[in-house]
Amino acid sequence: MNLLVILGPTASGKTHLAVQAARQLNGEILSADSRQVYRGLDIGSGKDLAEYGTTPYHLIDIVDPGCEFSLFDFVQEFKRVYCEVVSRMRLPVLAGGTGLYLDAVLRGYQLVQVGENLSLRQELEQLEIAALVERLRRLRPELHNTTDLTDRERLTRAIEIAEGERQPAAEAIELPDLSPRVFGLRWQRDRLRQRITLRLRQRLDNGMIEEVESLHAAGVAWETLDNFGLEYRFVARYLQGMINRNDLFQKLNSAIHQFAKRQDTWFRRMEKQGVEIHWLEAKADPLEALLSDWQGAGSR
Repeated sequence: MNLLVILGPTASGKTHLAVQAARQLNGEILSADSRQVYRGLDIGSGKDLAEYGTTPYHLIDIVDPGCEFSLFDFVQEFKRVYCEVVSRMRLPVLAGGTGLYLDAVLRGYQLVQVGENLSLRQELEQLEIAALVERLRRLRPELHNTTDLTDRERLTRAIEIAEGERQPAAEAIELPDLSPRVFGLRWQRDRLRQRITLRLRQRLDNGMIEEVESLHAAGVAWETLDNFGLEYRFVARYLQGMINRNDLFQKLNSAIHQFAKRQDTWFRRMEKQGVEIHWLEAKADPLEALLSDWQGAGSR
């Protein structure tokens, strides 16, 4: 085994477990979170950098908020960092909740770099949103859950990438020969709901609204913040006067609960498609169970 993977829904304790496991197994952490790659998205994305202490971590704070960071970019960076960690004779620990990122690594998506296609973009400019969605669905029958089907720019880029990947000259990223052991953190639904609600209150109390305000003041557009996920979307709407403070908490809290369910659905689909996930009961001692399983699997 040359890759330890820890996944789970939001607020399940992935970072804490990953840090503990890395310390025990001479590891370094590779984040699989689509928002933590951006500098300045700290509280809302749950970076919890203090949690790492002296444990090395990667794929966090690597691009500015105004930059595009695609799935291709993630897999490319994963490959680079993975090889560096292995060269130091340390164990890569991939941890996060972005199912698309995890699936791309574990099932070896064939991804190619696709530049801008100006003629295609001119063609797509003439189409309504519904027509763009239909075109993308034909290209990608199983749409990834990170695709925003209401955003013209994102739809256009998704179609551009899908069309580019069909070109015969396109060369896909070749990942190293991975032998992963995948662990998932599982909570009883009521307990996870409590953890999500408590964490949201803490984030609001600890400056999440001020963080979004600062990002906008630094030049990050409201539309961009809207695309950075639920926390940034709802706080941005609050700051624009579209919702009040009570609605901010209630609606955001409900939306995060729904998001956690979608993450579970994604993980179940990964299992159906051949990814073996060893589930750990988070309320017990998941570290002990993980280490026992890891050592047992390594001796077989």
